Amino acid sequence: MKAMNLYEYLSGNEYPGRGIVLGRSADGNNMLIGYFIMGRSENSRNRVFVTEGDGIRTEAFDPAKLSDPSLIIYSPVRVLGKSTIVTNGDQTDTIYDFMAKGMSFEDALRTRTFEPDGPNFTPRISGTVRGAGYQLSILKSAGGNPDAVHRFFFDYPDALPGQGHVIHTYRENGDPIPSFEGEPVLVEMTDEFEAFGEKLWCALNADNKVSLFVRSIDLSTGKTETKIYNKNK
Repeated sequence: MKAMNLYEYLSGNEYPGRGIVLGRSADGNNMLIGYFIMGRSENSRNRVFVTEGDGIRTEAFDPAKLSDPSLIIYSPVRVLGKSTIVTNGDQTDTIYDFMAKGMSFEDALRTRTFEPDGPNFTPRISGTVRGAGYQLSILKSAGGNPDAVHRFFFDYPDALPGQGHVIHTYRENGDPIPSFEGEPVLVEMTDEFEAFGEKLWCALNADNKVSLFVRSIDLSTGKTETKIYNKNK
C-alpha cells in the first residue's frame, strides 16, 4: 500500500472529527504524535487544550457557554513511564489505570464502548506509543446499532522511518455523521517536528478545527518537544 500525503488527505475532508496521527520521523530518530479536535456545535467549538503534567486536557474557553461537559472535557494525552497514551475521550484514564496495573491497552478498551451520543454514536479512537512502536484502536457501533459494539485493534511494533498512520472518528461530514471505516490510513511522515505541526494545523478545515496537540519523542534520549495550537485564544 502506498503511503498518502497526510496533509492532502486531511485537507480534502471538511469534517474528520477528532483524529490521532502516530508515526516515525524520516530520519528515524523521533516518534511523532498528533491529536486534533474539530467541532460543529457551539459547545464543541468552545474548547482549548491546556497542559497537565506530561499530558494535556481540554477545558472550556468560555466557561459561561459550556452546556454539557460529559463528552468534551477529558484528558486526551497522559504519560505512564515510557508509554504515551492519546485518545478522544475519558478512555485515556481507563487505559492509564489498566496499564499501571500491568494489563494491556486491549484489556482496557474491552471494557469500553462508543460514545452515547446517538444518532452519531461517535467512535472512541485510542493510541499508545512506546519506543519505536505504536498501537491504534477504534470502538464503533455496529452500523449505527446502539446495542452492538465492534472493537478493532491495530499493532505497529516496528514503525518504519518516514511512515505513520492516521485514524479519525468520522469518515466525512453528514447527518448523522458516518463513522470512520477500514484500517488506519498509511501516511508519509516526511517533516520534522515544527513543520509537522504547522502543516497539520493548516490542513484542518478552517471553520471546524478547534485544537491540535503535537509531540516529538527522541528515541535515544526520551526527550520530548510539545506544541499546542488553539483556535480560541
